[in-house]
Amino acid sequence: MPVISLSDLAAALGGEAVGRGDLTFSGAAEPAAAGPDQVALAMDPSFAARLPEGRARGAILRPDADWQALGLEGAILAPRPRYVLAGVTRVFDRAPEIAEGVHPTAIVDATALIGPGAAIGPFVVIGARARIGARARIASHASVAEDAAIGEDALLMQGVRIGARVRIGDRFIAQPGAVIGGDGFSFVTPAPGVVEEARAGVVTAAERSGYVRINSLGAVRIGDDVEVGANATIDRGTIADTVIGDGTKVDNLVMVAHNVQVGRGCLLCGHTGIAGSAVIGDGCVLGGRASIADHAVLGRNVVITGNAAVSGHVPDGRIMMGYPGVKHDEFVSMWKALRRLPRVLAKLQ
Repeated sequence: MPVISLSDLAAALGGEAVGRGDLTFSGAAEPAAAGPDQVALAMDPSFAARLPEGRARGAILRPDADWQALGLEGAILAPRPRYVLAGVTRVFDRAPEIAEGVHPTAIVDATALIGPGAAIGPFVVIGARARIGARARIASHASVAEDAAIGEDALLMQGVRIGARVRIGDRFIAQPGAVIGGDGFSFVTPAPGVVEEARAGVVTAAERSGYVRINSLGAVRIGDDVEVGANATIDRGTIADTVIGDGTKVDNLVMVAHNVQVGRGCLLCGHTGIAGSAVIGDGCVLGGRASIADHAVLGRNVVITGNAAVSGHVPDGRIMMGYPGVKHDEFVSMWKALRRLPRVLAKLQ
């Protein structure tokens, strides 16, 4: 467990150390639960008010806080609480315990290439011609299929599945159960089916023939510094690859379908679903349970709020809300009108 002084922690966070810089901490805690060897996270005034309930000697506070009045021996004054939180968790993080080398129970194909310093955990399976980058860590029961390539300093947690021919950049992180490179959901009927008729505006009662599978010949390409949450799925492309750009973060239970193109620096929150061949521009944020229809195109820096659904083109920088998704200000006007509707109807009666 790391131990760090208040002065060194302040330097790591880009904050100002006041009081006793020689205080040492082995972890972080909320103010009411903090012990003498834990730094209290009290950046919010409501949290700082609970410092007397704990035993913290040092805390991280907002720049305008009176640390002495709070009974502390020392403090770190830092702006942007959530950014500070990211630094604190990085300092005190406990890395997964995966021993360097190949565990005796792992199965590694003789043609696979394992980079120096890599750690392959128990019951891992590495397929033919797969390439694992230097210092990559693969936890128990994960698998990497044939011809897949994973970059340096990657981390695959328990039960992650990397499919055939998938290409992944450096510093990739996949949480337990993520599946990268499964087949896309693509089927067709020999004669025009009910979906095609529905798009034409007419559905007949004709008997339907069975569905014919369209195989996925493409793969998945993922850039550097990408993270994928637990039980998220990213499907292979039908012909071309599905692509995830550098720095994009994918939350738990997100579904990215075949042929989707996701740009750099995007944030895909939990339960988001992106249908086949959609294009997501750089810097987009998709809130929880957002849904993007097939072939929809989102520009750069678009925000789709939680539960919103988008079916067409969205220009750069637009905020979309509602179902179906509309511009933010238009949605607010519609919602206000809807709330007034009972009064309007009562007056009409």
